Amino acid sequence: MVRSALYPLPRRRPDGLPEGFPALVPPTSERQGFAGPAGLRLRHMTMIALFVLLVPLPGGVAAWYLYTRAQDQFVSTFGFVVHAEGDAPAGNVLAAVPGLSALAGTPSSDTDILDAYLDSQALVTEVDEALDLAALWSGGHVRDPVFAFDPDGSIEDLTRYWRRMVHVAYDHGAGLMEVEVRSFDAESARRIARAVEAACSELINRLGGIARADRVHHARRELRLAETRLGAARRALTEFRVANRVVDPLADLEGEMGVIHGLRQALAEETVALELLERTIGSGGANSRRTAVNDTRVRQSERRIAALERRIAEERRVFGDPGGQRDLARLMGDYERLSVDVEVAQEAHALALVAFQTTRAAADRQSRYLAPYSSPTRAERALYPRRLQTLALLTGGLFFGWSLLMLIIYSLRDRY
Repeated sequence: MVRSALYPLPRRRPDGLPEGFPALVPPTSERQGFAGPAGLRLRHMTMIALFVLLVPLPGGVAAWYLYTRAQDQFVSTFGFVVHAEGDAPAGNVLAAVPGLSALAGTPSSDTDILDAYLDSQALVTEVDEALDLAALWSGGHVRDPVFAFDPDGSIEDLTRYWRRMVHVAYDHGAGLMEVEVRSFDAESARRIARAVEAACSELINRLGGIARADRVHHARRELRLAETRLGAARRALTEFRVANRVVDPLADLEGEMGVIHGLRQALAEETVALELLERTIGSGGANSRRTAVNDTRVRQSERRIAALERRIAEERRVFGDPGGQRDLARLMGDYERLSVDVEVAQEAHALALVAFQTTRAAADRQSRYLAPYSSPTRAERALYPRRLQTLALLTGGLFFGWSLLMLIIYSLRDRY
């Protein structure tokens, strides 16, 4: 009561709000009316009809087909690695990273070639000729046209279908490959897997044979080139000997040196004999000296000395005088050059011969081969088609498509 006396209460309007308070809701008399109960409209019926047409109906048809018409698919798997003797270690960093081998300029490995070969039409054709893939994969086409192969299909159709039935798992780092082959019975799946394994092994052997043949061809070509060089060097040496009428200039040089040495020795002996003769004759006085000058023995000795000196000079001219009978210095230079050419050609020929024999011996053994770590298996139960998983994925995709369609329709309705 005290509070009411001190602070009078504000006056209120008929709607219960204080005076001066803004009216958020218009008076009842000004309202247009309440909303009626919600009901199904045409757009709702359209949404439901589209949902039934796009989700349950296709899903039901797919479930009916998967569980009543789709044939069981059996799987046969095998794994292998390409073993190469004498190759670089597999721990190469660039070779271990996919894609970097091409940037580094290194050649493709055998496993990369097999990875491409397993997806090629050439392999499909080879296996089809051996096993008649069209007959194995089209047996139930009348009942199961979705998963079975059309018997009227071409080789291109068979290649596309092959990529559905044959899957390859390739570990680039370790070089391991695992191949999964599917078929409509376990035995045919294993037969196809064995045919694929045999074709891969044949390809590796063929690649190894080509590499070995290329190495042998290169070694044989080098050997023939070395033989040609050796023959040319020997012919040049023979032509030199025929042109100069000498077999071994070194032996001739030693003979000439022996002649000069003999002449020098004879000259020295004759000079000493002349000196002794002159001293013997000259010891008798002046008459003896005059007698020595006119002595026949002295004149003969002097003539012999002069002849020896002339002979020695002529023999010396043979060594290097171009005007002489034979220029031994030039002959020795040409002979040494040709002899060195022959020795070098002989060493090159010996190395080429050893390389050729080593390459041919290495080519006789197989350096690359397919090393399977898991042989083709025989399935005991069917793994494909995965009906529940396929149906769940299909239903989820249909529901997502229907939801997206509804969002598009309502966005267009709100915009326009």
